[in-house]
Amino acid sequence: MKTIVRHILALSLIALMAVCLATALGTSAAKKEALTCTGLEVTIKDSLENNFVSVSDIRKYLDSESGGYIGQKLGSIDLVKMERIIDGKSAVLKSEAYVTKDGMLNISVTQRRPAVRFQSKDGGFYADKEGYIFPLQKNYTAYVPVVDGAVPVTVPDSYKGEAGSEKEKKWIQDIISLVDYMDKSGVWAENIVQITVRDNGDLVLVPRQGKEKFLFGKPDNIEDKFSRMEKYYTGIVPAKGEGYYSTVNVKYNGQIVCRK
Repeated sequence: MKTIVRHILALSLIALMAVCLATALGTSAAKKEALTCTGLEVTIKDSLENNFVSVSDIRKYLDSESGGYIGQKLGSIDLVKMERIIDGKSAVLKSEAYVTKDGMLNISVTQRRPAVRFQSKDGGFYADKEGYIFPLQKNYTAYVPVVDGAVPVTVPDSYKGEAGSEKEKKWIQDIISLVDYMDKSGVWAENIVQITVRDNGDLVLVPRQGKEKFLFGKPDNIEDKFSRMEKYYTGIVPAKGEGYYSTVNVKYNGQIVCRK
């Protein structure tokens, strides 16, 4: 009998707690519904690395495209729409919109991080490590490797997204692999200041010092080609002296072909 009574009391207590919780949640939701938006707080997470968008930019986007938010009830603010507006900007990777009980609309923004910049006679664009293309920005230029010349990728003005063909996608990924290798090495990222694409698709790498230009060929066998470039500096330059050759060809497997 005592066991039954204990079970009944336990169930009653659980039921009471559930009612209290539901009441509290309902009261909290009602209070939130009654609150109005008093301001906007914008956080650019990676502003120390890139400055493609600013806090004032985000405010302008929302002020002009959201239909207004100050003074609106928090429960009526379309947070998904807010995120959609900001995510639609080419230099934004993702955003998060949420409201807090003090009446603030909070926007957290993560920018795209370019891996390389492409520049040709038709214009320029960035690509991130995933090969996502986005336009150059008027107010900020990222400090990343620049590939110029006969870039074999056609991109309309203000385009964002992947390259149009599989061939173009692969070429961009190969270039990204090249600059990624340079970046991880540290030495090559510091010493190679220009990458030019010739009309035949060959890459020419120009070092910071010396008159040599390295004919790299296609962006393949990357590690092997840089290994031969290193052998040029450690073996040939000490023997011949700096500036003795003007062109160093490493495009062919196992060869270092030097020309004055």
